[in-house]
Amino acid sequence: MGAEQAKLKAEPAVNSGRKRRWRWLLWVPVLLVAGSVLQVVLLRFVDPVVSTVMVFRQLEAWGEGDWKFRIHYQWRDLDEMASSVPISLVAAEDQRFPEHHGFDLQAIEKARRHNADGKRLRGASTISQQTAKNVFLWQGRSWLRKGLEAWYTVLIELFWPKQRILEVYANVAEFGDGVYGVQAAAQQYWHKDAARLTPAESARLAAVLPSPRRYSAAKPGPYVQRRAAWIQRQARQLGGAGYIDDAD
Repeated sequence: MGAEQAKLKAEPAVNSGRKRRWRWLLWVPVLLVAGSVLQVVLLRFVDPVVSTVMVFRQLEAWGEGDWKFRIHYQWRDLDEMASSVPISLVAAEDQRFPEHHGFDLQAIEKARRHNADGKRLRGASTISQQTAKNVFLWQGRSWLRKGLEAWYTVLIELFWPKQRILEVYANVAEFGDGVYGVQAAAQQYWHKDAARLTPAESARLAAVLPSPRRYSAAKPGPYVQRRAAWIQRQARQLGGAGYIDDAD
């Protein structure tokens, strides 16, 4: 009888322990959501000292045995860059940036039709999506990463003004192997400050963004030259720097 009583007393304790574990598991998604929101809110006011893409690139180099590889990255506020920089990025990557809320549905539909025709795959990522990926996530095409990218895109559009999104993007985008941000690129390629970049140089930086390890802004080939010229024309047609000055 004593053993049965002990068993009956033990069962509630076991059930209570299981309930506590389940409660903790239920809190995990809440904590993850709260953590991601805190990340985004913090970086609204604090300039990132590094991005996840930079960290993964450095680890990749070390994994390949390249111990001399170094990341080049220097932050510059948007108003410390040449006015031709942000409009060149928008002209090249996301011309509806001031209008959409993180996702360009027109570009997505256009890319879907293009890809359905069996042509070379075309993406439709906005500057907001690319910023989310570069700052918080990693390179890749998995559904998990795309889902997280969408979540972070919603958050930065909610908590950051457009000028902040563009400022962070200009500082974390890759403009060459290990060269991140406009300031580092300006110094590496032309030995000058980002504030002194010409419209042609700004366009060349934007032109290499589809594949910055393949193309060179410093020694542009025919493709980069053609694309840079197109970017300058598009920037003028959009109205120049004023096109994004009032974006909020």
